[in-house]
Amino acid sequence: MLTLIKGGRVIDPGNLDGVMDILIKNDRIIDITPLEKSEINSSELLKKQNAIRIIDAFGKIVVPGLIDMHVHLREPGQEYKETIETGTLAAAAGGFTSVCAMPNTIPVNDNRQITEYILNRARNTGKVNVYPVAAISIGLKGNRLCEYGDLKDAGVIAISDDGNPVLNSRLMRRAMEYAKGFGLPVISHCEISELSSGGSMNEGVVATRMGLAGIPNEAESIMVARDIALCELTGAHLHIAHVSTSQSVSTIRDAKKRGVSVTAETAPHYFTLTEDAVCGYNTNAKMNPPLRSAADRDAIREGLADGTIDVIATDHAPHSSLEKDVEFDMAANGIVGLETSVSLGLKLVEERIISLTVLIEKMSSNPARILHLDKSIKKGNVADITIIDTNLSYTVDSNSFFSLGRNTPFNEWEMKGRACLAMVGGKIVFENMIS
Repeated sequence: MLTLIKGGRVIDPGNLDGVMDILIKNDRIIDITPLEKSEINSSELLKKQNAIRIIDAFGKIVVPGLIDMHVHLREPGQEYKETIETGTLAAAAGGFTSVCAMPNTIPVNDNRQITEYILNRARNTGKVNVYPVAAISIGLKGNRLCEYGDLKDAGVIAISDDGNPVLNSRLMRRAMEYAKGFGLPVISHCEISELSSGGSMNEGVVATRMGLAGIPNEAESIMVARDIALCELTGAHLHIAHVSTSQSVSTIRDAKKRGVSVTAETAPHYFTLTEDAVCGYNTNAKMNPPLRSAADRDAIREGLADGTIDVIATDHAPHSSLEKDVEFDMAANGIVGLETSVSLGLKLVEERIISLTVLIEKMSSNPARILHLDKSIKKGNVADITIIDTNLSYTVDSNSFFSLGRNTPFNEWEMKGRACLAMVGGKIVFENMIS
């Protein structure tokens, strides 16, 4: 069984950049040839090799499968919001071939049994690779550490109490020391709950005008500084989740200059939107951390451009209308993001904030490096590949999402560029190739 991806611009940062043919047999890449040197140039030749398909990628971008380090699949426990099947189908439609499933499920993924359940469901119903992230503490309560060795053996790829900050500094230190021994990144939800408690949006003029309690930048940035200090103390690998403030960017930048083993992610909504999106009490713009000021948004963009922020992750958080169609103060935090992430990332390229190659680094190569995965496009590797059409214009329609969630602030936005094919292990799991 052979598949040829023909004539696309292959971008694998630090490895490949050029118009090439990629030949795939079963689940593996068996040949990569610059187009001008390719001998695989006729359908007759392919027929002789029993090829089953030619994928015409002329004018499109072919990249290592995109990886989303921060996804809430909701299963087990909240399948009315999302399932592993629907979430991974949304991922495939967004161009992602791998996702990291965060642990705040019901019950929490804090033990081998839940990890194995998630992996089993992913094998049976999932469309893309699912890498479970386990909890730092039992029940996400911040009191007792989980058994990281057993969890890694079961298949987890990192640890995080995402959704809850680890307030106990001693416990966080022990978590980093313990995780370091097993080579597990510690993904930190940085929040000082004493400062954020009761708040529902960014603290500032907009919150005052709307009569809403605010959350100051320091609720995030103080915890970022603490966790970087603990990272420096322990030598563990710390990964800061959903960075939203200028102060956090500066602190991470300074730590990297000192050689601290810290990486960081942000989400498309933090480099695209500001607190103004909340006007009208739009619950689809309510999230934690909240959308910040224009100055913070610009700092996030600068952090992406200079390498301070390594990863673009969606923090895909589907909710039903039960949680969103309520008073703003009562509404759940979070938005869906898998099916709009590539398009919003391409806006950064269009605005010359980052290059196309850097965008692919943030959405593929860097997540793979942080998670110790080899997803590059090279002979012998498993064929996890994404094809992107940078010229395709469309209007976002949340009612057409593959995700069960409709909670997006980007509905009816005009977009240019999106993923048009996702391949996992040589198998096409999503396709919308338009010539």
